[in-house]
Amino acid sequence: MRSGAPRAVRELLVSAVPRLDERLREHQLCQEWARLVGVDVARRARPRALAAGCLHVVVDNSPWLHELTLRAAELTARVRAGFPEVTSVRFTLGASGPAGPAPEPPRPTSRAARLDGAALTEIDAATAAIPDPALAAGARRLLERAWRAAGARGGAR
Repeated sequence: MRSGAPRAVRELLVSAVPRLDERLREHQLCQEWARLVGVDVARRARPRALAAGCLHVVVDNSPWLHELTLRAAELTARVRAGFPEVTSVRFTLGASGPAGPAPEPPRPTSRAARLDGAALTEIDAATAAIPDPALAAGARRLLERAWRAAGARGGAR
C-alpha cells in the first residue's frame, strides 16, 4: 500500500544523500554562470564552491581579479537574482581550468555561408602569429564573421 502523494526523484535523492542539494545547486550555478555574469567575465572566472552563502570564484589573471573585485557588489546582485542562497562572492587568483562547464559560445541566429578552403587558409595564416590561444580564437571568429559578411554583401575580400 502506498501512503502519501508521489514524490519527485530529486526529492528522494536529496533526502537520501547528504549535501546533494547543495552540490546540485552548485552545478546549476556553474551551468548558468555565463548567463548570470556575461560571457566576457565567464571566460576569465569560474565558480569553484559555494560555502555558507559565499560563492568562491577563481579568476585566471591579476587584471581581471582587480576588475571583478571592484565589481563584486554588482556581480553578487546578478548571481543572487538567480540563486538567492548566494550572499557574497569572493574572487581569488588561480587557474580557472575545467571545474565548471565552459560557457557555450553564442549560437548564430541565421545559417551562415560556409567559407571555402582559400578563405580558411588566409584566416589561419592571419591568426597564426597570435601567441595567446584565447585571443587567437577570438580573432579567428571575428575574421570568419567579417569574411562571411563581405561575401553575403557581394563585397571584395
